[in-house]
Amino acid sequence: MATILLIFLILSLFTPALTRRLGPRVFYLIALLPAAAFVFTLGQTGLVTRGGAATESIPWIPQLGVALSFRVDSLAWLLALVVTGIGALVLVYCARYFAADEPALGRFAACLLAFAGTMYGLVTADDIVVMFMFWEITSVLSYLLIGHYTVKRESRGAALQALLVTTFGGLVMLVGVVLLSVAAGTTSLALLVAEPVTGPVAGWAVLLILVGALSKSALVPFHFWLPAAMAAPTPVSAYLHAAAMVKAGIYLVARLAPGYADTDGWLPVLVTIGVWTMLVGAWRSLRKHDLKLVLAYGTVSQLGFIMVVVGFGSRDAALAGAALLLAHALYKAALFLVVGIIDHRAGTRDLRRLSGLGRSAPALAVIALIAAASMAGLPPLLGFVAKEAVFTAFLEAGLAGDGWGWVALLGTGLGSVLTVAYSIRFFWGAFGTRSAMAPTALHPSRWDFALAPGLLSVATLAFGPLSGLLDPMLSPYADTVAGGGDYHLALWHGLEPALLISTVVVLAGAALFWQRLRVARAQARVPAWIDAGRGYGSLVRAVDRSAARVTRFAQHGGLPQYLGTILVVFVLALGFAASVNRSWPETLVPWDYPGQVLIALVMAVAAVAAARVVKRMTSVLLAGVTGYGLVALFALHGAPDLALTQALVETMTLVVFVLVLRRLPPRIIQHNRPAHRRRRALIGVLVGGVMGTIAVIALGARQDPGIAAELPRLTLEAHGTNIVNVMLVDIRAWDTMGEIAVLIVVATGVASLLFVSGRAVPLPRLKGSRSQRSPRNRRRIVADPQASSAGHAVSRQSFLLAGRTMPEGDRSILIEVLVRLLFHPAIIVSVYLLFAGHNAPGGGFAGGLLAGLALVSRYLAGGRYELGEAAPIDPGKLLGLGVVLAVGTAVASLFFTGIPLESAYAAVEVPVLGRLSFGTSTLFDIGVYLVVIGLALDILRSLGSEIDRQSEAGESSESSESNKAEPASAPVSAPAPEVLP
Repeated sequence: MATILLIFLILSLFTPALTRRLGPRVFYLIALLPAAAFVFTLGQTGLVTRGGAATESIPWIPQLGVALSFRVDSLAWLLALVVTGIGALVLVYCARYFAADEPALGRFAACLLAFAGTMYGLVTADDIVVMFMFWEITSVLSYLLIGHYTVKRESRGAALQALLVTTFGGLVMLVGVVLLSVAAGTTSLALLVAEPVTGPVAGWAVLLILVGALSKSALVPFHFWLPAAMAAPTPVSAYLHAAAMVKAGIYLVARLAPGYADTDGWLPVLVTIGVWTMLVGAWRSLRKHDLKLVLAYGTVSQLGFIMVVVGFGSRDAALAGAALLLAHALYKAALFLVVGIIDHRAGTRDLRRLSGLGRSAPALAVIALIAAASMAGLPPLLGFVAKEAVFTAFLEAGLAGDGWGWVALLGTGLGSVLTVAYSIRFFWGAFGTRSAMAPTALHPSRWDFALAPGLLSVATLAFGPLSGLLDPMLSPYADTVAGGGDYHLALWHGLEPALLISTVVVLAGAALFWQRLRVARAQARVPAWIDAGRGYGSLVRAVDRSAARVTRFAQHGGLPQYLGTILVVFVLALGFAASVNRSWPETLVPWDYPGQVLIALVMAVAAVAAARVVKRMTSVLLAGVTGYGLVALFALHGAPDLALTQALVETMTLVVFVLVLRRLPPRIIQHNRPAHRRRRALIGVLVGGVMGTIAVIALGARQDPGIAAELPRLTLEAHGTNIVNVMLVDIRAWDTMGEIAVLIVVATGVASLLFVSGRAVPLPRLKGSRSQRSPRNRRRIVADPQASSAGHAVSRQSFLLAGRTMPEGDRSILIEVLVRLLFHPAIIVSVYLLFAGHNAPGGGFAGGLLAGLALVSRYLAGGRYELGEAAPIDPGKLLGLGVVLAVGTAVASLFFTGIPLESAYAAVEVPVLGRLSFGTSTLFDIGVYLVVIGLALDILRSLGSEIDRQSEAGESSESSESNKAEPASAPVSAPAPEVLP
């Protein structure tokens, strides 16, 4: 099962590239994977039928008892078949649904396939923490799929709404998951259900988990996000919002019901909210004219219905719930796919504009009729079998003295009447013939467009008479629920009360449809403000307004006031914590050697001077003195790695500041003198005092022995002698992975601020530099245009390729010579630092910084064209490759040791060099190296090349205006260099 999930992940990553080659046909290819998973799950049928379970476990976080454990029992088997089988059919359907020019088709296909894999992991996961991870991933993928049409505001809003609602429920659920797993002492779902936790903590934990389940399955009051999600493409609606994602909450309730159905609050919450959801959804469905919205509100109604059944807590209800879950997935997915075909062929989904489709598309009408009849609960379909089982289970519970049984029976009976009404309304609206309208014209389509909904309708038709074959497969799950009962699924149970109830329901639903005009008038009298969607909008607007008021109150007045607010909070919070501290060191050592005092004084003087000078550049350089003072402290304390890294970081920081300051006035104070200088000085002194106090407290707060004594041994076990680098790429590699993720976020943020119209802008290149690669042609390219003309020999050449693009006043022959002499040695040294870092000062971070500074030197000497010649590569590719190497190292170890980021080593004897050891940690370090270079290059593109381009565009515009005003006095400019954008 873990292998299946890995294949889903890998194929999802390659799907965009495959889509560029295959177009919509890629869906046929990727549909093979969920189809194979479907066949694999079918192979476990025999084991499931015998009441067994297929299990698999990979240790992951043993300290917390968390493992990548998977378990397929009767319930997981059913959901896995639904997820993979319908998922494969929907992917096949997508091949005809989408045109070849569909925007972002590769991303959509990858997300849909990844969602199928994530749902498979969710329903088979036996560890509740791992299950929660899949739970949240489905929310993220749902956001991407609902918002596929990014140019439409409706799609973006619906995607954000679904994400906010389901994530809110997920966060509440997380608290319940932690409480329950801690109280039980295990994270295994099987053990949590087999040995349920009791007491107040368990009660609260279960209720918190139910909040997550209700929000995921779109029950009241969270139901409004699902109809809004109909802005997504129809395949998303058919898969996520009928068969898969919305079933996640129902699955979780069904999974916990055998152990926690008797928990206080369980039954009242689920029955009350479930019945109310069923009635609200069905009532709203009768008001809609968009076929997708009719089905969407019908889905809300049916989800409430299923939630009541699976959460009721009796054996017969559990069996009925499993059958109803399968029936709903089949008929509702089929109906959504039918609506997609109607929309494609008729160009509309408005039932008021459709007429005669039953005659012009008879095969499609038959498919829809079967699915709608199953939704209404008509024999001999699976929907009828499941609804009969539901009514029997509730009736028997009521007769046994359970009052909630009568509530559930009455509520679901009324909801079923409405279900019959909107089922008839859907089919009549989509395929009926209106005498006052001309038949709706249909565009032609291939027969296989209807293949997926056709197979689903055939399945719901076949499983009705063959429901006896389903019974032994679903009964093992039902038998785990207490409450007794011996009901079995069958199409015919004789003349029984449930059959009478079903008959009354169908007749009442048909009468309700017959009186649809009166129903419409009654619905029109309902106030418009009774709408959960409006409540959500009002809540979001209230939060926005509150946030704006708080921001205006706490952060107004520019950057100094922002920083002042943050620092005051810092002083108050940590100052209070320090004032109540009792862990003070027994002795205080003012300094370790006199040089510390001198360095500290220099740093202090530089810091004070940086705050008082009026020139921006001077202030930045003085701030840099404090950083280089820290370099000296590290070096004198015997920490060459830290000193080297700090020196490189400080240098890169100065470069970034200098690049930014080019767009700012040279003086800090332009008009008014700074206000509140004493207040700001006081805040600065207090921050320094509190920080120093915290440092002193930290020295005396340790109670247990530190881990420093173990680091040399651990470093040698990692085949290294440099403790710092081994910690970064081996012992604490998780931290480093998080840090490089932060670097990528920083690079993306900086680029997003500068590249307003899109960051995928290639660096400018010299003309011919992409095609003319011989040394002679390269020399001709760099020929100085001022000293030669075409076809003539040159007497002087630029030392750098793009030096001729620099204005004469900005060029420096000394800098060009130095850069040409030092660039390649710097790159070589950076590579040396990368590979030597495991045993000597260096590492991927330091090496990447040095390579980045080498690129900085090329840019400073030759400008943005020189940067394009030095590194003609998209920084995003370097960042992505670095992350792939780092994450790939973590994932690969799962298949060898079962522990992510556990290193492996190979030692070889090399002539002259001797014995060399190469480990997977080196691959991880190479990933860090590439991420840092990508960050440096992205910053140079953003703060360097892009600002240069904007400045040149502004200057050319100004000079153009000047030339128009004074053409006679305009100077003649030198010929512009030929460049490629």
